[in-house]
Amino acid sequence: MELDQIVNKVIEISKEVGGFIREQRKTFSPDKIEIKGLNDLVSYVDKTAEQKIVTFLQTVLPEAGFITEEKTINTVGERYNWIIDPLDGTTNFIHGLPVYSVSIALQEYDELILGVVYEINQDECFYAWKDSPAYLNGNIIKTSDSPTIDKSLLATGFPYYDFTKQAAYINLFTELMRSCHGLRRLGSAAVDLAYTACGRFDAFYEYNLNPWDVAAGIIIVKQAGGDVVNFKGGDEVLQTRELLATNGKITGELLEAIDKHFK
Repeated sequence: MELDQIVNKVIEISKEVGGFIREQRKTFSPDKIEIKGLNDLVSYVDKTAEQKIVTFLQTVLPEAGFITEEKTINTVGERYNWIIDPLDGTTNFIHGLPVYSVSIALQEYDELILGVVYEINQDECFYAWKDSPAYLNGNIIKTSDSPTIDKSLLATGFPYYDFTKQAAYINLFTELMRSCHGLRRLGSAAVDLAYTACGRFDAFYEYNLNPWDVAAGIIIVKQAGGDVVNFKGGDEVLQTRELLATNGKITGELLEAIDKHFK
């Protein structure tokens, strides 16, 4: 099966699961919340959504393994692995804030070759695969043309359980706050990356991210013409858990700012 055909299958399950999540939100009760760790929340919705995705994808590419947030399966493939966040933005979902998404990527060895991010409430599906353009609901998207930080809208994520770099983060946040059109924190890294890919944000940065948070968004940004690097400008993003995604024009300027605070 060709990658474009696989993408269509992934879009299909993303929208199906997105519909399930949308319906569950209507009757969701706080007493159904479980605590995985400090400020790390989960519910039956995340777990059921992940099971639905895994079951479907096992029929699409039977030889592939899975790297998933909720650990409903622990099979790692030798060549192919799906990287799945069934509900990126769980805290938003629990509190009724309408920014959360389904994020699914496919990795061949160490290379991301396919990504789909489905933003549920706006019914927006972002996707790309190796050597393809990036798309939003069938239309080609590209990163923005903003040439400098002072003409840019930036996005970030706040630390919520690992506060070892909090001081550096706050100092960087303060510097950028004074330098750009604004800083946004939506609560879903997958959506932040998708919005960077289509030019709504000019860049997004965050640290202490997991592969399932960002894998799909990474390839979408790259295929849309953007850069995705770690805080030192290297390609090792999933391993370092540091991510800077930009429109490709303000990467150097942002890396200089980051370097001042994250040594």
